[in-house]
Amino acid sequence: MSIIVDKNTKVVVQGITGNEGLFHTRQMVEYGTKIVAGVTPGKGGQKVDNIPVFNTVSSAVKESGANTSVIFVPPAFSADAVMESAEAGLKTIICMTEGIPTIDMMMVKHYLKGKNINLIGPNTPGIISPGKCKIGVMAGYIHREGSIGLISRSGTLTYEAVDHLTKNGFGQSTCVGIGGDPIIGLTFVDLLAMFEKDPETEAAVLIGEIGGTAEEEAAVFYKGNMKKPVLAFIAGKTAPPGRRMGHAGAIISGGSGTASQKIEFLERSGIQVVEYPEMIPQVLKKILKR
Repeated sequence: MSIIVDKNTKVVVQGITGNEGLFHTRQMVEYGTKIVAGVTPGKGGQKVDNIPVFNTVSSAVKESGANTSVIFVPPAFSADAVMESAEAGLKTIICMTEGIPTIDMMMVKHYLKGKNINLIGPNTPGIISPGKCKIGVMAGYIHREGSIGLISRSGTLTYEAVDHLTKNGFGQSTCVGIGGDPIIGLTFVDLLAMFEKDPETEAAVLIGEIGGTAEEEAAVFYKGNMKKPVLAFIAGKTAPPGRRMGHAGAIISGGSGTASQKIEFLERSGIQVVEYPEMIPQVLKKILKR
């Protein structure tokens, strides 16, 4: 089983005619994802590799039956793209764009409040349920169907963790990159709750990093609400305070958000934290008694 996306997911690509949108649309189609429409204002009526292009998301949804969107749109237009998808009735929106102004994302969060929409990102590698559906830029060939859920703030560390899992016989139910920006859609807590309810996910792996309080919130949720085991890795142990490390959200500020603080918090809540990503399969074998 999987969470959020599966074989029945029908995707509309916003920005399908741009270089990034076109390249990754072809990769997603090759993987088996059902890309049913594209959207580029002013290019409605055209086709991209036999995929119909529309001027608006609402017209694309009406004609194609899409239930999910993925956004490859420049930062200045991405907030509007997310809200357009929500207004068209789509319940899952994956926003790939990096560099969206924080104030724009504040507006998006306010607009989506109470609408029961799964927003993944922005600044995310996307989501994949191996063998079923891939939306975003994740390398499909390193994934394998299985029962381990994975949630990560880092795209690169997602690939590394998945590679170690797959090579050691641990397939994945769903892998989600939540994005590295300060304001994002679905959080660690949201996704841990989904994995806890998914009957075919037996354990979850959480890949965190310095900055913010997402990992601490996940630890509190785990302690009070989860029975399934969760394993974690936190990147950024050597990061100096005040220095942003790769992501806009990965910054130690005011003496909080350090890797050591996060690790301590997670461990106190009962989540085992590994020192290196390559240790994840070894520890999972002990936890799951394989």
